Amino acid sequence: MNTITRVVITFILVLCISGLNAQEQNHTSEIAKLKSQRELVEKQEKEALKLEVAEIDERFQKGEISAEQAKDLKSAAAQKRALNIENRQRIIDNKIALLERNGEDTLTLSDTLSYKTRIRVGWGQEEDDMRVFGIRFDENWKEQPVKYDRRTYSDLVVAVGLNNAIIEGSSLSDSPYKIGGSRFFELGWAWRTRVFKNSNFMRLNYGFSFQFNGLKPEGNQYFVTENGQTELQDFEFDLKKSKFRMDNLVFPVHLEFGPSKRRDYSDKFRYSLRNQFRIGLGGYGGFNLGTRQKLKYNRNGESVKDKLKRGYNASDLIYGLSAYIGVDGVLLYAKYDLNPIFKDALVEQRNVSLGLRFDL
Repeated sequence: MNTITRVVITFILVLCISGLNAQEQNHTSEIAKLKSQRELVEKQEKEALKLEVAEIDERFQKGEISAEQAKDLKSAAAQKRALNIENRQRIIDNKIALLERNGEDTLTLSDTLSYKTRIRVGWGQEEDDMRVFGIRFDENWKEQPVKYDRRTYSDLVVAVGLNNAIIEGSSLSDSPYKIGGSRFFELGWAWRTRVFKNSNFMRLNYGFSFQFNGLKPEGNQYFVTENGQTELQDFEFDLKKSKFRMDNLVFPVHLEFGPSKRRDYSDKFRYSLRNQFRIGLGGYGGFNLGTRQKLKYNRNGESVKDKLKRGYNASDLIYGLSAYIGVDGVLLYAKYDLNPIFKDALVEQRNVSLGLRFDL
């Protein structure tokens, strides 16, 4: 063995020994770090308990909770912190045992996905749920800290029912539109905010909605615009279907009233509307997005479908009154347009709707 070979072998041995020493030092340092963390766990949880107790005392002094409720909340907080200490220290003890038994040769599970998937489905009337249906993907998603008092919730709003028009000088029973065939559909999003700090009896309900109001004329009639007037006329062929639809974007605002149940937890309180009576009074304003007419008939033995998208002299600005009443998220819903359906009409018509509204 020549001199160069000896030097190389010696250098490799030195590197190996140094690597082993470094691994041993890292192993010892990690164990020492875990032991230090174990000692801090109890102190950290006790400090958190002091803050919770101080917050409960403050609520008691303000008259938000009774003495008995304060006692129960303190007991629950103390029990939670004691369990936290036990669980966290046990986790650290298990990590130390793994390192002492296996050193750096400890198997770990690797994630098959680079993101976390969050799926939320629910009513959101209780605790801190937001009534959201959806799937969210985040690479570094973390739960947000729980808010002690949440004053605003959000709902997906779906409404469906009968639609018609009130004509100036006539009653609804004299309407030229089919009662059962004329319908409306509404889809939107609404926020519900508690008005007063210490009472949930009054809420402000606001948001946006897409309204689709349909009218089906009686007989063999359809809409025609002539000389600035939109009116019903007889069609030259036998109509199988005649439907007129107005698409609107509106921004409803309601004052909502009704009882609720307050539920207190160790770190928050929530008002629940589950199975509670609700009534909302208000209105809406917005814009007409489009007006169209659909005709279906036979011409010379051939089936014809006409889809006509025109202005029909419809009102551009939409505004009206609306109200709902019901229990939980199932509500009887009515709305009435104060604007006429057609501008500059000799005889004004105003859209009216009655149906069911679902706050999901």
